Amino acid sequence: MAKIAFIGLGNMGGPMLRNLLKAGHECVAFDLSAPALAAAEQAGARAAASPGDAARGVDGVITMLPTGTIVRAVYGGPGGVIANAAPGTLLIDCSTIDVASARAVAEAATAAGLSMVDAPVSGGVAGAAAATLTFMVGGPPETFEAARPILAAMGGTIVHAGAAGTGQAAKICNNMLLGISMIGTCEAFMLAKRLGLDAQKLFDISSKASGQCWSLTSYCPVPGPVASAPSNRDYQPGFAAAMMLKDLKLAQDAAAGVDAATPLGAAAAALYSLYCNAGHAGTDFSGIIAMIDGSDGSPERQ
Repeated sequence: MAKIAFIGLGNMGGPMLRNLLKAGHECVAFDLSAPALAAAEQAGARAAASPGDAARGVDGVITMLPTGTIVRAVYGGPGGVIANAAPGTLLIDCSTIDVASARAVAEAATAAGLSMVDAPVSGGVAGAAAATLTFMVGGPPETFEAARPILAAMGGTIVHAGAAGTGQAAKICNNMLLGISMIGTCEAFMLAKRLGLDAQKLFDISSKASGQCWSLTSYCPVPGPVASAPSNRDYQPGFAAAMMLKDLKLAQDAAAGVDAATPLGAAAAALYSLYCNAGHAGTDFSGIIAMIDGSDGSPERQ
C-alpha cells in the first residue's frame, strides 16, 4: 500500500479519497475548505497545512481541482507540490483542465525529477462514490503503469490515451459529445411531446433503434424510463450544468487552438451558457430539457 497525498476534496475528490482509504492506502489530505478537510480526517486521513506540506514524504500526490490556473498554482511555486515532493514521487492530476496547462505542469514535474500523468475522470459523483470512475490517462507508458494500481482503487476503467495532455484531450472530446447528445435527446423528447407520442413509448423504441445513446438509455432527461437518472429526483446533480458548460468551453478553446470545426459543440456551449445564466448552473445538465421545452429552464415547470 502507498502513502498518498490528496489535494482537492470537493464533490468528486472527497469520495475518491475515501475509496483510497478503504483500499488500505495511507492518505494525507489538503483542501481550503475546513469542513471538507475535517470530513477527510474523520474518514481516516491526516490533514496537511498546505499543498507543499501534503507533498512531503509521500509516494504519490493526487489532485482534483477546478481550473487550470489553480492546478498550475498548486503544483508550482515554492509552496507547491513540485518544489516539495521528493524525486521520483508519482503525480496524478485528475482535474479537468485545458490541455496546455496539463502539459506545462507535466513538463515542470519531469524537469524536477518527478513522474506525472494527467488522469481526468468520467462517471460523476455516483461513480466517485462507487469507485467505478473511468480514467483517461495521459503520460509516459511507464508512469501510466505506476499509476494504474492507485487509480484502480477509485475506478473500474483505466485507459492510456497517449502522451501528456491526451487524457485531458479525451475528456473534453468525450464531454463535448455528451453535451451535444443530451441536447439532441431532449429535442427528440420535446418533439415527441408535441406530436402526441408518449415519452415512454419513444424511449422503448429509440433505446432499441438507431437513436440509442448513453444520454437516452443511462441518463434519460424525462422522468420515468430510467429510474437512476437525475430526471427522477428533480434534476439534482449528477453532473451539474455549470460543469458541462466548463467542459464545453474547454473544448471550444481547444478547437480554436487547432483550427477544428465544431459547430455542434459551439451550439451546445451557447445553449448551456443560456441555461446556466438563467440561474440553473447547479441543476443537473439533463435539466436543460425544460429550457428546450420553452419554459424558463426550471425542471419543475416542464
